[in-house]
Amino acid sequence: MTNAAALPGQPRGIVSSGRATARAVNILAPNASAMTLDGTNTWLVSEPGSAEAVVIDPGPLDETHLRAVVEAAEQAGKRIALTLLTHGHPDHAEGAGRFAELTGTKVRALDPALRLGDEGLGAGDVIRTGGLELRVVPTPGHTADSLCFHLPADRAVLTGDTILGRGTTVVAHPDGRLGDYLDSLRRLRSLTVDDGVHTVLPGHGPVLDDAQGAVEFYLAHRAHRLAQVETAVENGYATPAEVVAHVYADVDRSLWPAAEWSVRAQLEYLQDHGLIPGGPE
Repeated sequence: MTNAAALPGQPRGIVSSGRATARAVNILAPNASAMTLDGTNTWLVSEPGSAEAVVIDPGPLDETHLRAVVEAAEQAGKRIALTLLTHGHPDHAEGAGRFAELTGTKVRALDPALRLGDEGLGAGDVIRTGGLELRVVPTPGHTADSLCFHLPADRAVLTGDTILGRGTTVVAHPDGRLGDYLDSLRRLRSLTVDDGVHTVLPGHGPVLDDAQGAVEFYLAHRAHRLAQVETAVENGYATPAEVVAHVYADVDRSLWPAAEWSVRAQLEYLQDHGLIPGGPE
């Protein structure tokens, strides 16, 4: 058995519903898959002793799950006052409309199409609800609308799909762009260095207790994959599908379609930086 403390980011291990930090509780959605890992982590976040809570990523449109989130808040003696989205992928956001009906909350997101109410989210925004403070961190790359939420009081960051609790995330080209994603990872690294963030509360997978280690692993992984893709192109692999079959040969084939999104993003990045003369179609 692998020692979790030796893995990138020091994952806690088993993913389950329950308290992760003094202010964050996970309610795990029942949508496990190769892409969603154990399922979507829906986060109920509140200041200790406060009667109000914030929910981040209600998850899929699953009535049982959405009601479980409401019940978790009620059992803690809290009223859900606001719903936030890290990004618009259905496993995070599809249930937001129904959740808003159940709770009477507004939904705030970067993408106007996902909002319910007048207020969106953007860089530098600080959300204060029931004494809780969350700082909005723009982290495009996985998708153009991806956000993270810095929870200073717990020295934690809620990362959606930007950093996962296990494995690595997809750069969902063409909406996601590798250059943006690398910049976002560096932004998160600065949180670990300058703001003392040590805990990652991801959208999928276990909590990570070494945020800086996780970010450094992601940056090193991206650099390694990028070098592999560049070499593959130099060796004559002519299409994204051919590059995937060569570079991701050790990855489960069910994940190859998602890997092709990342390869297309990598090819675009290499072209933009003049590292390959022209990208495969």
